[in-house]
Amino acid sequence: MIAEAGHFALILALFVAVIQAVVPLVGASRNNVVWMDFGRPAAVAQFALMAFSFACLTYSFVVSDFSLVVVASNSHSAKPMLYKISGVWANHEGSMLLWVLILSLFGFAVAFFSENLPPSLRARVLGIQSLVAIGFYLFILFTSNPFDRLIDPPFDGNGLNPLLQDPGLAFHPPMLYLGYVGFSVTFSFAIAALLEGRVDAAWGRWVRPWTLAAWGFLTGGIALGSWWAYYELGWGGWWFWDPVENASFMPWLAGTALLHSATMVEKRDTMKGWTIFLAIVAFSLSLLGTFLVRSGVLTSVHAFATDPARGVFILVLLIVVIGGSFTLFALRGPTISNKGLFLPISREGALLLNNLVMTTAAGAVLLGTLYPLFLDAIDGGKVSVGPPFFNTVFIPLIVPMVAAMAIGPMLSWKRADLGPALRKLWLAGILTVVAAIATWALATGGPFLGVVGMMMAVWLGVGTFVELSERIRLFREPLVSSLSRLARVPRASWGMTLGHLGLAIGIAGMTGAGAWKIETIQTMVPGQTVQVGEFDFTFKGVEQGQGPNYSLTKATFVVNKDGQEVVIMYPENRQYPISSTPSTEAAIHTTFFGDLYAVVGDPVGTEGGYVTRLYWNPLVIWMWVGAIFMMAATAVSLSDRRYRIGVSHRRKVVAKPPVSQPAGA
Repeated sequence: MIAEAGHFALILALFVAVIQAVVPLVGASRNNVVWMDFGRPAAVAQFALMAFSFACLTYSFVVSDFSLVVVASNSHSAKPMLYKISGVWANHEGSMLLWVLILSLFGFAVAFFSENLPPSLRARVLGIQSLVAIGFYLFILFTSNPFDRLIDPPFDGNGLNPLLQDPGLAFHPPMLYLGYVGFSVTFSFAIAALLEGRVDAAWGRWVRPWTLAAWGFLTGGIALGSWWAYYELGWGGWWFWDPVENASFMPWLAGTALLHSATMVEKRDTMKGWTIFLAIVAFSLSLLGTFLVRSGVLTSVHAFATDPARGVFILVLLIVVIGGSFTLFALRGPTISNKGLFLPISREGALLLNNLVMTTAAGAVLLGTLYPLFLDAIDGGKVSVGPPFFNTVFIPLIVPMVAAMAIGPMLSWKRADLGPALRKLWLAGILTVVAAIATWALATGGPFLGVVGMMMAVWLGVGTFVELSERIRLFREPLVSSLSRLARVPRASWGMTLGHLGLAIGIAGMTGAGAWKIETIQTMVPGQTVQVGEFDFTFKGVEQGQGPNYSLTKATFVVNKDGQEVVIMYPENRQYPISSTPSTEAAIHTTFFGDLYAVVGDPVGTEGGYVTRLYWNPLVIWMWVGAIFMMAATAVSLSDRRYRIGVSHRRKVVAKPPVSQPAGA
């Protein structure tokens, strides 16, 4: 009965979405204030219905209601409670329900925080949000219903993929979806602006916090996924340019460009059409990621769907949304005029360079991701586009962008001189050269790109601190005055500082883990020692054990450096009897300078030998510390008073409802 109630709420939410899409949009076109205001209570009702529907499905997982197909296929009574709950979205049907729940949540948030929005713009934004939701409601109800019943339910379920039974994967999809779906709000603002034919500084300020929120959540989702892949899959890496990884990275790149271009609209009244274009692109890439994961064209641990009917439905939805929005942009975009003018050497020019590099990088990743799929679809053969292509194309694009990120904040708006800006960065330049020399001296056997990566990290990190010191006039005014200025720095500016610093730390981590990782794979017997860099790993043997819903083989490694014990590590190899699937649990010892990483595999021979993987990953933890800084930057920026209060109406206009005329008038 609970499942039927959830199914009925889902159907009701579809009808509410239809009304929310039609009435406010028609009201905005007719300037009918009553109809325009209807979007707000409709958005609240839609979210309430979706929250109830999702709660019903969650309850079914918690109580192990195996009469539901999705519960029987993705849960088991012996599963820990955390994974019973995360099992709700660790499958195709449940994850799509989560998608629509988050979409309705953002609609509710727009309705709740839209007090200062002009009624017509708010009505159009909520209407467009609901139009997108209608497509996903139909997709769920006709191809992916999570409330389908089994005629003959089993005694117990099939369990969940062991790779997904992990805290990182429990929280990764919701965080990622908050980023994906968050760009639907910026998309709705963009389409609403095209329909109104007006984009101004107020629009830029309204759309920027939604872009910030989506970008922050997507950053967190990507970081969680990377962290999970690092410690759960047992291959010692954190990124493989997998098509599903790329599916989340492309909207992040477009969203980063959108975040900076929205600043241009807000502060300088320029790049309006480009910002509208990026808002459409960012959400379109989010939808493309959904298609790649759920159409069956990819085989991955991240991919859920293999039913061609689902893929065709999403492809049609993709064509309608993306094709329709770009058609509207082609028709209305040329009417949007820019008032702000600037020279190439200016802060606007630096932000424009940032945009060009980010969109070009997103295009390169898109090409490398889709080209093998396209070639396979036309029977052109199978090709593999992997890390060599992406590293060769992506890294040279990012270098000039990082260089400009330190210089840009030093430049004036409209026009500037490059010389004075570079002179302010003299300390950053000196430390960058020192970092290059030190890196080359300490790691002469490492790749040249490793030296370049460390130079980029130091240049951007020190440049960020130099910009902050220039802002507060450090060493140019008394210390008390500088501290007073520091206390008055806007939170949005603090967000920029934290974001750039986080990227610098992340670049250092990616460089260390990518350029100087040491890996050994071998068969070891108890008592054998293997040297990995400066560390000696001694294999002490294994012992068998039992977990909540799995059996395990736990190995023991004693790690020494220069004859001194550093740590004892206990990697595990788990076997889940329900699905007869193994899972690797790496043992990781994290230090400031890098990670010791040990994995135990299958037994070999009759002498107690086991396949082992041992790694030294320099600076790898810095990547996730950098991501935490970037997420903190988002939170700090969103707490800025300008975004908490919003902006006043463009103009106080009271829309009057149409007055009915007497008959015969």
